[in-house]
Amino acid sequence: MSSELPTGAPTAGPIAEVLSANQAFYDAHEGADLSAMDVVWEHSERVVCVHPGWPILRSWAQVRGSWERIFSGPARNQFILTNVAVSVDGDTALVTLEENLIASGPGLTGTGAIAATNVFVRDRRTDASGWLLIAHHGSPVMSR
Repeated sequence: MSSELPTGAPTAGPIAEVLSANQAFYDAHEGADLSAMDVVWEHSERVVCVHPGWPILRSWAQVRGSWERIFSGPARNQFILTNVAVSVDGDTALVTLEENLIASGPGLTGTGAIAATNVFVRDRRTDASGWLLIAHHGSPVMSR
């Protein structure tokens, strides 16, 4: 996955910043890069994540633990992101999109679609962080 903004997306301002943070999340996921995932997320108790088929995970400790388990497995995921929409309201941003997933690994090859919502907050503690993920929810899309 490349770190490019969707065609026609603004290249500056809050929407571009949020799209860049969102892309960093998927780049970390594709790269199975726990250090990069650490940078993307807020490290707090309010963090929540719902991986497809998993129970709700609350707190950074639980969410980080899930990424450790996912990244230690044999599967590798590639995402083609489509139908991306961003809404920014002050220091909160909502990204909705479709994750068109291509999974591969020993004994695992397949594709599927996930409807996802990512919620970001502006990190005012430092100029370096910009936007941090506080919620990710992915739900499988039923095939027709």
